[in-house]
Amino acid sequence: MNHTTNIMKQLPEEQRPYEKCFAQGAEALSDSELLSVILRSGTQGKNSLALAQEILKFMEVSSYSGLMGLMHVSVQDLMKIHGIGQVKAVQLKCIGELSKRIARTAARPQLVMNNPASIAAYYMEELRHEEQELVICMMSDVKGHFLGDKVLTRGTATGSMVTPREIYMEALRRHAVSLILIHNHPSGDPTPSPDDMQITTRIYQAGELLGIHLLDHIVIGDRRYCSFREEGLWDTCTG
Repeated sequence: MNHTTNIMKQLPEEQRPYEKCFAQGAEALSDSELLSVILRSGTQGKNSLALAQEILKFMEVSSYSGLMGLMHVSVQDLMKIHGIGQVKAVQLKCIGELSKRIARTAARPQLVMNNPASIAAYYMEELRHEEQELVICMMSDVKGHFLGDKVLTRGTATGSMVTPREIYMEALRRHAVSLILIHNHPSGDPTPSPDDMQITTRIYQAGELLGIHLLDHIVIGDRRYCSFREEGLWDTCTG
């Protein structure tokens, strides 16, 4: 039995994360306790719970908020923490990615192409943590069934460029008859910019010539979204 195991064993049984999870359920665990269960082991002189607490402190120093920091920090950043090697760093990054995929899978059954709120919910966890702009084209068939989506561009922290040609090549490849454009604002504010308005007009006009209809443009912020149709911006762009 190593030294860090002995340290954990010194805790009362009801305070040990594994035992607490088994007895009370995972929802009873604090953020640091959840992390310690994932980490499984600590480092010399420091058990997994203490190491988990150090990770959360590192997130605060790095200007991130608790567990959400796992969405933003890199493997290399995590490896700066004493006791976190490559294996543990990769495990932690996978937790962040897994949480995004779980959120998206949970939102999938409620996804409706003519319901902007359902679309925003579907992409929210994927996009609201991004530090660069992503432009996504989601496509539907003649009956409004979701055919799939495609990340078209990944830009800088201040903007991304996308052309109608890129969008409609993908739409034609999927035999789509309509599409919705989604992109995020890393600032967290989903208010459309003049550039957003201009590109929406260009894409809409190109689609009408091809017989593929742009139905909406949804901008994702931090737990907020802006639908051009809902906000009355559609007529401005397509009139």
